[in-house]
Amino acid sequence: MECFTPFRLLYLLLVLSIAMSASMAEDLGTYIIHMDKSTMPMTFSSHHDWYLSMLSSMSSSDGVHPTHLYTYNHVLDGFSAVLSREHLDQLEKMPGFLAIHADTFGRFHTTRSPTFLGLDKNAAGSWPEGKFGEDVIIGIIDTGIWPESESFKDKGMGPVPDRWRGACESGVEFNSSYCNRKLIGARSFSKGLKQQGLIISTSDDYDSPRDFFGHGTHTASTAAGSPVRDANYFGYAKGTAIGIAPKARLAAYKVLFTNDSDISAASDTLAGMDQAIADGVDLMSLSLGFEETTFEQNPIAVGAFAAMEKGIFVSCSAGNSGPEGYTMLNGAPWITTIGAGTIDRDYAADVTFGGGILTIRGRSVYPENVLVSNVSLYFGHGNRSKELCEDFALDPKDVAGKIVFCYFNQSGGVSQVREVDRAGAKGAIISSDSEFFNFPSFFFIPLVVVTPKDGDLVKDYIIKSENPVVDVKFLITVLGSKPAPQVAFFSSRGPNNRAPMILKPDVLAPGVNILAAWAPKVALTRVGDNRLLTDYTLLSGTSMSSPHAVGVAALLKSAHPDWSSAAIRSALMTTAYLLDNTIGSIIDMDTGVAATPLDFGAGHINPNMAMDPGLIYDIEVQDYINFLCGLNYTSKQIKIISRRSKFTCDQANLDLNYPSFIVLLNNNTNTTSYTFKRVLTNVVDSPSVYRASVKQPSGMKVNVQPSMVFFAGKYSKAEFNMTVEINLGYARPQSEYIGNFGYLTWWEVNGTHVVKSPIVSAFAL
Repeated sequence: MECFTPFRLLYLLLVLSIAMSASMAEDLGTYIIHMDKSTMPMTFSSHHDWYLSMLSSMSSSDGVHPTHLYTYNHVLDGFSAVLSREHLDQLEKMPGFLAIHADTFGRFHTTRSPTFLGLDKNAAGSWPEGKFGEDVIIGIIDTGIWPESESFKDKGMGPVPDRWRGACESGVEFNSSYCNRKLIGARSFSKGLKQQGLIISTSDDYDSPRDFFGHGTHTASTAAGSPVRDANYFGYAKGTAIGIAPKARLAAYKVLFTNDSDISAASDTLAGMDQAIADGVDLMSLSLGFEETTFEQNPIAVGAFAAMEKGIFVSCSAGNSGPEGYTMLNGAPWITTIGAGTIDRDYAADVTFGGGILTIRGRSVYPENVLVSNVSLYFGHGNRSKELCEDFALDPKDVAGKIVFCYFNQSGGVSQVREVDRAGAKGAIISSDSEFFNFPSFFFIPLVVVTPKDGDLVKDYIIKSENPVVDVKFLITVLGSKPAPQVAFFSSRGPNNRAPMILKPDVLAPGVNILAAWAPKVALTRVGDNRLLTDYTLLSGTSMSSPHAVGVAALLKSAHPDWSSAAIRSALMTTAYLLDNTIGSIIDMDTGVAATPLDFGAGHINPNMAMDPGLIYDIEVQDYINFLCGLNYTSKQIKIISRRSKFTCDQANLDLNYPSFIVLLNNNTNTTSYTFKRVLTNVVDSPSVYRASVKQPSGMKVNVQPSMVFFAGKYSKAEFNMTVEINLGYARPQSEYIGNFGYLTWWEVNGTHVVKSPIVSAFAL
């Protein structure tokens, strides 16, 4: 028998206590609880008090009490809390309980772009007509804000609108005095993350609205930054940085924290959206996404529905999981979902060989004006490993002080640049047409990327020369580059998994190498071992495209304050353009061939045309509920999303009055027919007549009835039906998930308005 001394007994009790504590901690979780507030007893003065009373009444055998996090007043009826399994069992039996969802996590998905979008303060168009977004309030749900940035100065701005109910919170390295007439609000939401064990320290992030990483600062300044002269990225993209709606007000809601995981908790995101609605924002932009689930489990979809009901336009990034199909995020039909495209600005270096024998312009974003003159070239000719600059292929004795020429290795990219750097070479020239070299972070050594065609010329020069040498001139910004726009290779593609009968993304907006404000303590690039800090940086992602779209929407909202969110989205979609600056079809950067509506939606946003669309496809709140009924959502699911206790599904309908059309195909059948029913609304002051025309590919037959519609005046309506027949026996599919596509266009008779919508056939998963 083992003998227990007092010390050993104390030790075992301590171990047991630690084990029990660990077990209890593992049993706890953060949850979002949906309640039916119509069942609240009359004895409570508020829902908040009701929720707290419920939590305080819960018992637990381990003595752990529930912890309340947030009460939601707008985005949903309910609250979030830290609960044990015993608490969950008790909660599910309480009157008014609807549903519970475990907290989940989302991740975040710059300025030549105003000019590229056709915005000009000295000409007619969206800027003067939209009053530059004056007094419209944009809520940016992101990583916070760097308030000292020149992009958030309030010079020339009038008083904050009286309807604003927000606040500027103080916190770690953030004071309420940082807000002004431009940045009118700043708040932070981190309770959910903290309950997951995230420790927010100044070495990882700020427990305040201050932006540690820079992402939120970048998106906010893109949407509504004040003009800043001579902004640039280490000499590239010099010019005046200005937001799309430069006179709009900004409110920052920090829900993303960068720690080790760069994540946002669903409970925090909902709290941020809830507060933005309460504060009185007119529009929201979210450059983040959560895993695709049914809509009632997706915090952004739930929050955006509540915002839509109150007339708040919500723009979201489509995600960066392209180029494959069915990779869309934020696909709820009440959200305007934005894909990413390029703009007509590129960054270059001029490379001269042999003192003038050959000169080539290649891509470069190397952030220093270094002298590369009469430097020897190295090429591992005859050794494939060295030609590709593969890992440890280069001998430092061979390449020291030289420029290395490499052919791109499909599995290489940044690893090739690192190999050149490791071997101690002066720099590199890489022959590649890979889209990966669009990112500035690759250019941490003197690097120039040339096309494969030019690369062959370089190789030929090196082989034929006894002493190959090169000169390089960096810091060249190219304006008017062609073709542009192109669909970014990373931009997520449609259809959307959860509602494939709605074409997504909705539109394309600038999202590649966008210059905008940044947190100056954060280095995204380096030269050698030196990390470089900057006030303005180039970033790529659909994160950059969403604030462009919300900025344009702010201009429309300012010019048309009575328009619904659906009306604004319709104007953006039906006026979007389909041709690039070579007057050719918009190209998919990944394939090099024409893109499809499942890549770019209705096309690339065109702010000046969107200001006066002629006709719109409007959608009421009840239409969305009918759509959810059509998806066979249960009454509980619909109640969670809509917060309605009473509704019927008598008019279930998957055919929303959307400005685009998609026919889902079954791989087992060759022929499919579907009839769409739509209602058009006239938004000009005079009567008008429109005639329908259809561009249809082989294998697609489209019939529109009536083919001519009449409008008596502003806000008058006209209905039409469109039947689409698809015969795959006559049409070769475009890809494994898209069949064919065409366009329906309504032309104004004796007028100038053109209202265009894509018609797409796609294979269902």
